[in-house]
Parts: sequence; C-alpha cells; structure tokens
Amino acid sequence: MSDVSSPATATTPDALELAALLCSRVCHDLISPVGAIVNGLEVLDDDPKPEDREFALDLIRKSAKTASARLQFCRLAFGAAGSSGAQIDLGDAQTMARGHIEDGKCTITWNLPRLLLPKNRVKLLLNMLVVSQHTIPRGGTLTVDPIGDGETISFRITATGHNARLPQNISELLSGERGPAADAHAIQPYYTRLLAQACGVTVKLAHEGEAITVTAS
Repeated sequence: MSDVSSPATATTPDALELAALLCSRVCHDLISPVGAIVNGLEVLDDDPKPEDREFALDLIRKSAKTASARLQFCRLAFGAAGSSGAQIDLGDAQTMARGHIEDGKCTITWNLPRLLLPKNRVKLLLNMLVVSQHTIPRGGTLTVDPIGDGETISFRITATGHNARLPQNISELLSGERGPAADAHAIQPYYTRLLAQACGVTVKLAHEGEAITVTAS
C-alpha cells in the first residue's frame, strides 16, 4: 500500500450546496446597502431635525441606487439572465459592471467592442471582473481587453492599484486544485471556473510587475 499523499483538494459541492453558496454571495453583496436604507428610514421615523432628515434621505437615495446596481449585476453574473442559448449585449454588461464595481475607489477601462455574445461568456467576463477587483483591495483600475474576436472572443483583465496582490487560494480555486470552502467569498472564483469550463476556456492569474492579470484563453 502506498504511503504517498495526493495533493489536498476539497470536495466538490453538490447542486444544493452550490445554489446555497451562490445565494449567500448575493445576500452578502446586498446586506450593506439594504441595511443603510433601513437605518435611513429609522432616522425619518424619529421625526428628525431638517438637517438630519436631509442626511437620511440622501443616505436612502444613494443606498437604493447601490442596491439596484448590485441586484442587476448579480442577476446577470450569477442568475439565469434569459433563456437557454440567449445572447447578451456587451454594452449592457459594461453598464452593469460599472454600476456594481465603480465606487470612487475602483474604475474600469473597457476596451471591448459592442457585440452580442452567448450569455455564459458574458457571465464569465463579469465574474472575472469580480475576481480582479479582489486583487486590488485598496482600489485602482481594471482594464478589460479582448483576446480574439467574434463569438469566441475571450478576455484579459489587468488590475493595477496600490498593493495589488493575489488573495489566498484564489488561483487554486480557479484551477480546480482546491474546492470551495463553505463561504460566499470562495464560491465566486469556483463558480468562475465552472463558467470557464462551460465556455471551453481556462482562467489564469498572473502577477506581472505591479499588476495582476486575469486571462481567459
């Protein structure tokens, strides 16, 4: 009997676990703005001074806008987003990506042409953007470039920012060397790998100088 250990990998989640973890991911993104809306309404219920009332209304407006942008993004990045075989406009994907990611700290430079792509390929792009955003926790720029053209177009995202880094285990989650832990953060790169497999590509990260590249090819 061999005593040699094989590389450690976590178990693959079943359909129920995958659905639950993705739902947790969506809820995680929505808790903050929805909680802020509730806080603003509580201030209004207390019959505040005029300046406090204006502050509460401004908080509600901004938080409602953020919640709406995150819902639209999550619907496309994680949801069904149309029937099987549906195509999605990259222009719409750009709008949703900017609404979700651009927050005063992070900006997007979008160099993709406007065309219709199979929905899984667009979902892959949006999930790659989330992976890239995690590599610049203090903010920066995500530059999205095409690889190839037409319906088989693929993507390279270059993340530049102060202290750009590879989050722990993210490369292993994308490559399949490690399965996802039971939390909303780990399921997202794991789901990105599933989308890449469905599109017939692989997603790789590389630390190039002061930038992190996320490439599907």
